[in-house]
Amino acid sequence: MVHFFNMDWYKKRTLGDTLVTACEKHGEKTAIIYNDDQWSYYEFKSEVDKVSKALLALGIKAEDNIAIWMTNKPEWIFIMYGAIQIGACIVPLNTRYRTDDLGYALKQSNSKMIFLLEESGPINYQDMLVATMGTTKHSSKQSFRSSSYPDLKHSVVIGKNVIDGGLEWDKFIELGHLTPDEDLKKIAASVDPNKRMMIAYTSGTTGDPKGVVHSHIPIRNVAERAQIFGLTSNDIHMSYLPLFHIYGFSEITMTCVLTGACQILMDIFDAESVLDLASKKKATILHGFEAHWLDLLNAQKKTQRKLQIRFGTLPSGVESTIPIAEEVQDVFCPTISGFGMSETWAFVSAGNLSHSREQRTHASGYPMNDYQFRIVDPENGKDQPEGIAGELLVKGYANMQEYWNKPEATAATIDADGWIHSGDMAMIRKDGMLVFMGRYKDMLKVGGENVSPAEIEVYLRKFSEVKDAAVVGYPDERMAEVPVAFIITEKDSSINSEFIINAMTGKVASFKIPRHTIIVDEFPMTSSGKIRKVELRAEAIKILKNN
Repeated sequence: MVHFFNMDWYKKRTLGDTLVTACEKHGEKTAIIYNDDQWSYYEFKSEVDKVSKALLALGIKAEDNIAIWMTNKPEWIFIMYGAIQIGACIVPLNTRYRTDDLGYALKQSNSKMIFLLEESGPINYQDMLVATMGTTKHSSKQSFRSSSYPDLKHSVVIGKNVIDGGLEWDKFIELGHLTPDEDLKKIAASVDPNKRMMIAYTSGTTGDPKGVVHSHIPIRNVAERAQIFGLTSNDIHMSYLPLFHIYGFSEITMTCVLTGACQILMDIFDAESVLDLASKKKATILHGFEAHWLDLLNAQKKTQRKLQIRFGTLPSGVESTIPIAEEVQDVFCPTISGFGMSETWAFVSAGNLSHSREQRTHASGYPMNDYQFRIVDPENGKDQPEGIAGELLVKGYANMQEYWNKPEATAATIDADGWIHSGDMAMIRKDGMLVFMGRYKDMLKVGGENVSPAEIEVYLRKFSEVKDAAVVGYPDERMAEVPVAFIITEKDSSINSEFIINAMTGKVASFKIPRHTIIVDEFPMTSSGKIRKVELRAEAIKILKNN
């Protein structure tokens, strides 16, 4: 067990500070490559300053919440650093959100401003935003009032703006000339690293997503892990993990700035394109969950590329992940495993390249400095002995501050002694390594996305023909698992899987939509009145395997 030390010795930095340092050390070096464009660290900082100055011109202040709803773009990173540099808090929104998801998160986060893409492929993000805004009134050339979002005052669209009072990107950047450079420097220097930096939405077991609040303090966690992994300014990271997730946000973008490395940014993950570009640009680092690596393996089998990958990150330990992790060692490179969650930060346990192949593919690493783990019996809270599974509890300096505006949910997750109750099943091996084994909480993991069954169940119960619903996971070779809905219908209902898929498409993220619907007369129940989802999972496997 790792002891918990006083954190005061560590220099507390802001995210803005890290980019200033990167410019001092690596100014002329390439920081970002996107399609045919690239930016040095000097140019990167210049773009970030333009965003900061434009935000200040609009009246954005420290701790104002700013939503970002777009696929990976250079603008995403410029906004990330530009907003946080002046003490504002970013609210990354999942690009697979649809109108209902967006409406909830944008209102619940009290976001004052949103940056979004006009469209990406067939998806028009701006149309979805407009559809949820209710009655709007034009306040000025750069602002509006929305009946649906009382806090929202500004929008900036990457593309053609259709919102009265909204701005297009270039017009937004032009506002920066109203802010003197000295004002920006003074405000950036006053940012408190203990204040909130981001609100990251994660699915929960209570139905609605919860906004995980983090300050700048996790910078230490990322910097120390970069040293553990042996990352340097010579590395080139493939950046295809979505920036709205802490994994890509922390392990690629933050890490690259902290080490002076280069990131090759991609809008979406496409394994063939990733490997083609990695070969062409001589990338050295790959990242991803098992679904990403499985696609990369299949793409490499299809067409052999000459690669220079030094290593990759692949969180492993769950039984279904191990075979993929093993194959990656033979086809691509050594991988380093770890464990993290939105509430604790990306990796709070980690391995390194000196560990054995078995340790790197079958376990989840050792606790990071100044993190403590406990494995407890979920029934009585007593510590479990070595080698026995239980619920993982985590205490550490970079744990979340709270769930945004959800004090009861916060208290249910962080106990009086500061331990986060993860709801995850884990054990500590004889060698001291953590093994993540799955979830005690009724959470699904669909292709790396956390999905709350309770959230889907609440949605399904809104249909007039649905009397009750229970959602469980069904094994899937590529996505790890997919949602399956068990439904009790009203009398003479004709509802089926096709109806549910059609009714939910365009309204909620696609990974939340049940792939299969099974109609039942009743659910198996415990004596205390809870649905026995273990039995439902077994029933789903039995029924669907025969189809």
